[in-house]
Amino acid sequence: MALKITSKCINCDMCEPECPNEAISMGFDTYEIDPNKCTECVGYYDHSTCQRVCPIQNAIIADPEHIETKEELLVKFEGLKSS
Repeated sequence: MALKITSKCINCDMCEPECPNEAISMGFDTYEIDPNKCTECVGYYDHSTCQRVCPIQNAIIADPEHIETKEELLVKFEGLKSS
């Protein structure tokens, strides 16, 4: 599933440069994750890099509105890689 950034975000700028799919950008008040680009780093890393570098616990969570299996995330990764 795609990830999402919650209101706990403090805009520390740690997550955006870590995203290999460029799915993270500044929103109105906090950073946001584009669910169409987020693969939870499937295809790149074993773990989501944005969650690893975020200093705030549970500021980046699984997005319940965009539930995807690892296989679906891999297909999304392949599609993003080829475009």
